[in-house]
Amino acid sequence: METVNMPPQEGKKNMKPRLITAAVYLVAWVALCAMKWVVPQGYGALGFDVLFCAISVLGSMEFIRAIGGISFPQRAFTIAFAAVVVPLNVVVQMTMQAGLLAVVVAFVVYVMFLMATSVFDPIRSTVKGTISCVFCMLYCGILSAVLSSINHLGNNSMAAILVLFMATVLCDTGAFVFGSLLKRWLPWKLSPKLSPNKTVIGAIGGIIGGIIGGILAYLIIGPLGTGVWGGYNGIELYFPSDRIAPIVTFILVGIATAVMAQIGDLFESAIKRECGIKDMGKLLPGHGGVLDRFDSMLYCSVVVLLVFGTIIA
Repeated sequence: METVNMPPQEGKKNMKPRLITAAVYLVAWVALCAMKWVVPQGYGALGFDVLFCAISVLGSMEFIRAIGGISFPQRAFTIAFAAVVVPLNVVVQMTMQAGLLAVVVAFVVYVMFLMATSVFDPIRSTVKGTISCVFCMLYCGILSAVLSSINHLGNNSMAAILVLFMATVLCDTGAFVFGSLLKRWLPWKLSPKLSPNKTVIGAIGGIIGGIIGGILAYLIIGPLGTGVWGGYNGIELYFPSDRIAPIVTFILVGIATAVMAQIGDLFESAIKRECGIKDMGKLLPGHGGVLDRFDSMLYCSVVVLLVFGTIIA
């Protein structure tokens, strides 16, 4: 997402819808954070769950359309799983604290049905199509469920959401700024075969952006949050370890998130290159499809859940 080679007029034309979409995205994110803070008993988190469920379903539809050659039964089972997985995770997590276990069981069941389509309809429902659908369920469905698990952590869920969103967004911003301003003097390509416009200096800028995102997330939920949030509705920083300072942890998470975000972005580029398409969709003007916007966040979700769900829980 650093820069694209295009005529100046076309670049300016594409920048306006991109900025509008980014502004709407920011307003929606702030509104969802406010809902999570204000609405009691964990029900405020459901706003983010709706977003994650939409990412799962719309992302799966984009992926299947891009891959092609998927039969109707295979599409039906894959999209059905994408629609069920986040609500299932949320309900089981809020009632029995075993959301991801339910997700794994549901995944196994749906994969068995997918394999059955290849057995009973081998001409249209190919094994290659089944493998593509299983990957789609993992990439779009399971990782969206991981996002919802972050949203329902017993401790530090707001902190995890903040660092996830802020590190990925500022990583993109840092990569774009550094890549645009410095690539003339530091032109080394990061991955020329997958994304010719991405540079090493842009990747460094992305990591710096991730660090800034981690620091800002800490300031919002830590010192500032102590006074503003006041621990209301469980929105506070819980950090039991005294071996490392909380801000250092947030910086390290910001770095890891920025690195994973860029790997996820390059992986998405590999998928689009394999499919011979420029964007996964057209739903978000200036950005492409849902996966074009949220690919980095999906890829980073496991890292954030691991840190905030286990290491500092």
